[in-house]
Amino acid sequence: MAGRRSVEDRLADLNALRSAPAMEETVSELQRALSSKVNHVAARAAEIVGEFMLTELEPDLVDAFDRFMNNAAKIDPGCAAKTAIAEALYRMEAYQPDLLLQGIGHVQLEPVYGGTEDTAARLRGVCALGLVRINYPNVMILLAHLLADPESEARLSAAQAIGYSGQAEGIPLLRFKALSGDENPQVLCECFSSLIGLDPDPSLAFVAGFLQSESTVFQEAAAVALGESQLVQALPFLETAWEDAVDSELRRTFLLGIALLRQERAIDFLLRLVVEGGQTRSQEALEALAVYREDSSIWSRVEEALEDREEPLARSESLL
Repeated sequence: MAGRRSVEDRLADLNALRSAPAMEETVSELQRALSSKVNHVAARAAEIVGEFMLTELEPDLVDAFDRFMNNAAKIDPGCAAKTAIAEALYRMEAYQPDLLLQGIGHVQLEPVYGGTEDTAARLRGVCALGLVRINYPNVMILLAHLLADPESEARLSAAQAIGYSGQAEGIPLLRFKALSGDENPQVLCECFSSLIGLDPDPSLAFVAGFLQSESTVFQEAAAVALGESQLVQALPFLETAWEDAVDSELRRTFLLGIALLRQERAIDFLLRLVVEGGQTRSQEALEALAVYREDSSIWSRVEEALEDREEPLARSESLL
């Protein structure tokens, strides 16, 4: 218990350093913390170094990373220190290709009930973004491997990194992954979003094609990605999908996609539905418009639309 309290006290001391990050004593204390054998202490120090962009401590971060790579599962359970260090280096835009290459390939299996768990998925993802940021040669080959990673968090980061790269070479990778599918809807959504970001016009039609998929996972991921694109050109695709939808949950998802566009034409469409629709469909439109609940200028228009209805609309408590 004493050891546990000691670690907690040390973490509290490090948190207190956030009030004076530029002081010489602060930098020295962070340097000592990065050399700690306790992974959570080193991780907290790395977080603070990254927050305050203390680039003079970059060599200390690298040394700590190398130390925690040895016998990694034992001395850095949960991959806490290495991940925090990689994130700090990423924030500081540090050029550390060797470290990032180590990180993107690192697998850390740790015992859990019934088997083992890989705790390094987040680290691989951070290092993927870092390699893109430093324009590492042939980074797409590494991202292709990560896009097929067993861990969904790593696959999600791979899709994000491909979009972040801005490279057209990533488009075939994302299309292949989208067509192959993924058990995690977030991965699909990120693939769709990155495609739209890299190549908007052709990708809008490609992503919209999944609105007619037989899989609700594909349909929902496509609807959200189209909405988050905030491209008004996506509105007709979402309107058509909504008109054709029989399932009420799918209708709600398509309407949410329309709301996420945050375009005047999309808002007008939903407001008309509130005024002119029956109880069910007007309620669904109102639920989609809830994304604007904190926007007084738009929500006042929602209130006006409700008043314009001939038949009062029953509203859930969350929308009162």
